[in-house]
Amino acid sequence: MLGALLAMTAIAIVLGAVLGYSAIKFRVEGNPLADKIDAILPQTQCGQCGFPGCKPYAAALAEGEAEINLCPPGGEDGIHKLADLLGRDFKPFGGDTVPKPKSVAFIDENNCIGCTLCIQACPVDAIVGAAKQMHTIVAAECTGCELCLAPCPVDCISMTPIEETLTTWKWKYPIYALRPAP
Repeated sequence: MLGALLAMTAIAIVLGAVLGYSAIKFRVEGNPLADKIDAILPQTQCGQCGFPGCKPYAAALAEGEAEINLCPPGGEDGIHKLADLLGRDFKPFGGDTVPKPKSVAFIDENNCIGCTLCIQACPVDAIVGAAKQMHTIVAAECTGCELCLAPCPVDCISMTPIEETLTTWKWKYPIYALRPAP
């Protein structure tokens, strides 16, 4: 009995060592270009580009399978950054993607039934509430992806454009566009 136990322990140690060595020797690195592209994208996970999230869109861009102008939340500044990183020419928004004004979700709390469907749909956890209680939006966290609109059974969620104030105003042209060409 003791001999069988020692034999099984020895086999487990040898197999563990082989697996550990294999994990180090045959480790698959992620695409570093896709990681750089993903860092540029806004991480809204909204799917407006036609991909299920920012990481799959970054992977498609790295492989050359997608255009750089498909991300409305990233805006034209994002397109410029992607063009610079990938060495491609700038393209304005194309196809079905039209840049929308920056907005945040708003819940009409009088009509909210507390179903939690919007909480489940929000990719950035910007909705606070509990089952059968009213919900509210944390505006500072909301990315304006609109994924909470469709699941709401009582249509109490609307998108409110962010007013342009001194704190939300952004220069429309990237700083490098203003520099003289070399």
